Amino acid sequence: QVRLVESGGGLMQAGGSLRLSCVASGRTFSTYVIGWFRQAPGKEREFVAAIRWSGGTTYHADSVKGRFTISRDNAKNTVYLQMVSLKPEDTAVYYCAADRSIGRINLSANEYDYWGQGTQVTVSS
Repeated sequence: QVRLVESGGGLMQAGGSLRLSCVASGRTFSTYVIGWFRQAPGKEREFVAAIRWSGGTTYHADSVKGRFTISRDNAKNTVYLQMVSLKPEDTAVYYCAADRSIGRINLSANEYDYWGQGTQVTVSS
């Protein structure tokens, strides 16, 4: 079992920055992929970015590429999502998730096995 706890969400004006954190605990997750997803009201859960814990390979959705950066701190068991140049369309609940499978980074929420409770990000225009 892996427990994920997100933090760092809040209200921000367009153009601002936020950093989300996801602290992982529980069984070893050195081979896992940790991903960030988001879900706006009335929309499906959307892949944002992911990082393979071992090796640090990352992948970012085209919609956030150049503005969002995923990273990890092994010593703190924490994955970060640095968000800059925020836009109103970034408003959503952001979730951290863990995928046990090995191989390529999955972009589908259905492939992820563990989820955090989510943190709200609201960007005003």
